[in-house]
Amino acid sequence: MPAPADLATGRRRRPGRPVANRPRRLRKRVELTLFLGPAFVLYSALVLVPMGMAAYYGFFNWTGLGPLDDFVGFDNYRRAFSDPVFRGSVQNNAIIVALSMLIQLPLALALALLLNRRMRGRTLLRTVLFAPYVLSEVITAVTWVLLLQPSGPVDHAMETLGLGRFVQLWLADPDVVLYTMFVVITWKYIGFGIILFLAGLVAIPDELKEAAAIDGASSWQTTRHIVLPLLGPTVRIWAFLSIIGALQLFDLIWIMTLGGPAGASSTMVTYLIDHGFKRNEFGYGSAVAMILFTLSFVVALLYQRFVLRRDTEGALTRMAG
Repeated sequence: MPAPADLATGRRRRPGRPVANRPRRLRKRVELTLFLGPAFVLYSALVLVPMGMAAYYGFFNWTGLGPLDDFVGFDNYRRAFSDPVFRGSVQNNAIIVALSMLIQLPLALALALLLNRRMRGRTLLRTVLFAPYVLSEVITAVTWVLLLQPSGPVDHAMETLGLGRFVQLWLADPDVVLYTMFVVITWKYIGFGIILFLAGLVAIPDELKEAAAIDGASSWQTTRHIVLPLLGPTVRIWAFLSIIGALQLFDLIWIMTLGGPAGASSTMVTYLIDHGFKRNEFGYGSAVAMILFTLSFVVALLYQRFVLRRDTEGALTRMAG
């Protein structure tokens, strides 16, 4: 059967595309442009353009002043990967990521399970544990520098408890400083993990726990076989945020140690700032920034592909249903 003709123009219209839908589609495009246009302009100006400029500057030996006339190609990248301080910084970031998964995750999860129970003073405990997270990094860093200084409050407290032989130069010993920083990082950010896990625990229906109890399951069995599997998506989201945050760690370490002593607590970002701004090696710093961006981007893609994929697919399936 031939397509019907338009009475005004005499042209045949394609089936399935009524003329009445054209204004609706045009209005939808205009709405998308108006809503997404300003955000895209800001994103381009504040993210895409600086990224392109950093990638471009990374091919030059540039101090930030004067023209870009000393093209060095990939020499800045080769220099970074051959620098033992930069490789040590990457290793420090990897150690913090590993410690976060091995220590922060079980600790935050255990505290969240404890605080999810009905107990006296639960609200106060939640507030106390979450309070460090809302403090600024500067306040946290300055406070811990004062606490950890030689013969400071931490040393006096350990000596009072009979642990004086364990007193260390917490921020000056290359063998100790990174783990000291991890303790401070855990104190600062564990509250976020606890609140996130508590939100996931609240979303678990009580009926499932009651049914397990009726079937004779113990509290540990209920937690292991019901609560923890249902809390899996929340744990995976926390792990993703923790990994990316550990790769981009800067504020606390820069204020407390400047990456020292002898680069023992240096991270990729502190290394970048040290060379890019303090030493006016903007071309080299741009190359290091691109390495950091590429590493974070690849980790995010791989995590999305192999870890978060089933969570996002399940969410889309539920929305479609």
